[in-house]
Amino acid sequence: MKDARFEKAGQMVIEDIPKPTIQNNDDVIIRTVRACVCGSDLWAYRDFDHGTPNSENSGHEAIGIVEEVGKDITTVKPGDFVIAPFTHGCGHCAACLAGFDGVCMNHTDNFSDGNQAEYIRFQHGQWALVKIPGKPSDYSEGMLKSFLTLADVMATGYHAARVANVKKGDTVIVLGDGAVGQCAIIAAKMRGAKRIISTSRHADRATLAKEFGATENVAERGEEGIKKLLEITNGGADAVLECVGTEMSSDEAMKVGRPGSIIGRVGLPHGSKIDPAETFYQNKILAGGPASVTTYDKEILLKAVLDGVINPGKVFTKEYSLDEINDAYQDMATRKTIKSYIKVSD
Repeated sequence: MKDARFEKAGQMVIEDIPKPTIQNNDDVIIRTVRACVCGSDLWAYRDFDHGTPNSENSGHEAIGIVEEVGKDITTVKPGDFVIAPFTHGCGHCAACLAGFDGVCMNHTDNFSDGNQAEYIRFQHGQWALVKIPGKPSDYSEGMLKSFLTLADVMATGYHAARVANVKKGDTVIVLGDGAVGQCAIIAAKMRGAKRIISTSRHADRATLAKEFGATENVAERGEEGIKKLLEITNGGADAVLECVGTEMSSDEAMKVGRPGSIIGRVGLPHGSKIDPAETFYQNKILAGGPASVTTYDKEILLKAVLDGVINPGKVFTKEYSLDEINDAYQDMATRKTIKSYIKVSD
């Protein structure tokens, strides 16, 4: 099968490797229909993280068709159309029952990788996989795109809003204009926020943020941006959704919430050091981590997509084949696309 491999910084390649097989009783083999590139995939590609040459791709978002199941799998069967979340919750440990399946207590291998391929082996598939009614041909390409966001970015954006306790009438600042930040805007609107302030320096991304529900945009960065955000919110937002993960973004998030605000932090941390005194003396709450993908999909997000309430698939701004994987990475790395969408099979 075709599989994307990390060759070196700035270079992804396609190799022919054996199709995955069932290794454990709770494995599921899935034929990939659609996959994508995540912002977190770019850390090694941009050489900010050290990547091992010729290593497995870090892709972790897919929708597909179940091909084969291990003997312990009873919830899905061959032929089912499924969302393959980047998390592999069990559904019955204390964390999963509390709605935090992104940090399932029963698995050390709780996160996906290798999904930029024609087939994937999904571990611990009994509870984590989310069935989509019907088959791919029942849906438009736009709907397939929205289903794909439910493997990660839409659920991650929703996680930021949930842990920040965004509620009706709130003023919310969203830091980050990538796919997760855009989805956090959708989530804030779903939860009833009155003012949603995006922070994009790019006209196309600011326009999409407005379409998703942003009421204002602040393009300034650094101290100038912090000053403007505090000014227009009369001292800070009720909730701040940090969807980047850099030290600069984390620092800004700590400063633009009002006293007693909650920071929902879902950007994968890179170089960010947090001084506990910054939150202590302002009674600010810091929350967040890996998203509860399966919980949100089953309880809220899949229905919202099926009913046409939300259309997060618009974060995908360019389509590629699997053979064009390096272009898909490069275009995201150079901001030519918000999120790259890979059509693997039908």
